[in-house]
Parts: sequence; C-alpha cells; structure tokens
Amino acid sequence: MEALAVRLSQLDAQVEGAIRVVMFYDTLIRRRVDLTALARASAALAECVAGVRIHGTGRTIRRAPDGGEASAPPRPPSSMAPVTLDEEEIGTVWLERPGPPGPLDELLLERLAIAVAAVVERYGPARTTLADPALVELVVSADSDEASRARALRLLGFAADLPVRVVAVRSRLPLDRIGGLLCPARPVKAALLADVGVILATTVDPARLPAGVRAGIGAADSPDRSWREARTALRFTTPHQPVVHYDGLGALALLAQVPQDAARENADVAAVDRLARNPGDLETLDTYCAAGSLRRAADVLHLHHSSVARRVEQIGKTLGVDLTEPAGLLRARLALTAWRLLDE
Repeated sequence: MEALAVRLSQLDAQVEGAIRVVMFYDTLIRRRVDLTALARASAALAECVAGVRIHGTGRTIRRAPDGGEASAPPRPPSSMAPVTLDEEEIGTVWLERPGPPGPLDELLLERLAIAVAAVVERYGPARTTLADPALVELVVSADSDEASRARALRLLGFAADLPVRVVAVRSRLPLDRIGGLLCPARPVKAALLADVGVILATTVDPARLPAGVRAGIGAADSPDRSWREARTALRFTTPHQPVVHYDGLGALALLAQVPQDAARENADVAAVDRLARNPGDLETLDTYCAAGSLRRAADVLHLHHSSVARRVEQIGKTLGVDLTEPAGLLRARLALTAWRLLDE
C-alpha cells in the first residue's frame, strides 16, 4: 500500500493524500481505539475541531487539534456525515473548520464514520440497532450450538459476561423504538422473525412500553429456551394484560401444550367460540374474568353493576356454567384462555 502511495503521489498529490487518509483510519480500526481517540486523531489530522455524536446515548465528543476538549462554543459544522450501522443511522460526525471544507474533508468524514460504526458494533450498540435477522435467529434457534450462539451474540454487540433477555413482540410500532423503550441505557437488538418481533436485551423494563404493544417475556437463561418461553407468553397476552412474563404463568403455561383439536372439541371452549360471534358478550366475559367481581367489571366497562350482572347471568346460561360461583368462574377463565390459544 505504501509503495502504491509513493507511485501515485508522483502523479497527483491529492490522490496520495486520499490514500493516506484511508490508511490512517484503517490503522486506527486495527488498533481498536475508542470514540474519544477517534475524535482526537481526526481533529489532529484535519487541523480543526472534530466531533462525534451517538444519537441513542446522547453522547457528544468534540476534540481540538491539540487533542484536548474543544473549549470554544460549537460553530456550525463545515461538513458532516451520518454514522450508519445495520442500515440505521446511529450518529453523526463533523468538522468545524473556520473556512470552507478542505479537499479531503468528505473522505475524512466518510472514513471516520466507518470507524465510529466499527467501535459501536464492537463495544455495544448505541441504545438500539435493528439487527441482522440471521444473527438473531442464530442466537434464539434451538438448533444452534453454543459456539455459534456466542459468536452471534458477540457480533450483535453483547459482552460475554452480560445476561441476555428475550422478548417476543407484536406491534405496529417500529421494533427499534420498542427496544429502546424496553432497555433505554444498555445493549439491545431487535429483528423480525416470521411475523413476530424478537428483542434481545440485557435488561427489560416493560412498564415503559406504549399502549398497543403485546409482549411476552422469557425467563430462561439460555436464549433459545427464553425465546420459546417468550413466544408462549405472547400467546397469553390480552387487551387487559398486554405484557405477560412466562414465569408468571405457572401452571397456565401447560394450556399452551394442549393439542389444538382437543381444545376445539372441549365443550366449554366450543361454547366460548360461539359466544365470540358477539363481540360485546366476549368483551363482557373477558372483563369479568379479569376483574373477578361484578363491581370491578362494571367500573372497567363504564356500566352500572346491575347491567353487568344481567349480562353475566345471560352469558353464564349460554356457556352452561354459573359465573357467580368460583368453580364456574374458573371454568370460564380456562375456556377463554384455551380459546385464545387456538390458531386463527
């Protein structure tokens, strides 16, 4: 490469400069420098203030040509470039040159952006990055060996000593936004597998999820088992309970293993299926089963408790069970849950 640079320099000094810029950043990447060192080296090379900003964390680094922090107030960038990772813009790099951009500023920023993306990928994503579905599938597949799974996690930006939680999601919102809400300050990756969103995160805060998101959260330490648990938990979600932890299901998780044909042939499940043709009755039954009492159900439905009592009595006759009795309510809850688990 150096010999080629010498030959080209005899033809065009700008070509030599361009090759030296490329070699400069290739060396920095090989040395695995951090973001601060990249900004410092870029400022020295450009002989002006250089900046790096990572959107997800809000971190901004500005370095002066002497290597120290830029003390002067930021001036409008003379040139800037986006930092992209997995086809998502995760940050920005720029130069604050007093005059017009230099002839090699565009190339310098292009190489700086590539180097910043490499650092972010190596040491963890900037809050959240849409991931390669193939890598995510390697992590959660039961057919993957441990070496392949560990390598995929490393390529996704997860450190070897960090636990990984798996969340199965259904939502119209972008997966990267959901991932950022679930895990706002630590590594997180998201991808779509078939029709289910997969989120891999080191921590999970489901209380931050917006309305309309259904999420099942796995409990196992192994990502492949946790993915199976998360998908099962997702099947148990309802409008009244949009987030379900697998370890909170307990014995209810066994219902997910009931063969579909056996569930359909059950008299109680078949009765709920007939009831579901009337959305109002289904909503009343669902609300009553979730609330456990007529008054609480009436509060949720914004109806007088006597009106709800009449509805519940009629629904009980349709189902053939007394919903005011504990045994009848239990049968209705199990039948409603089993009906929801049927494949549409």
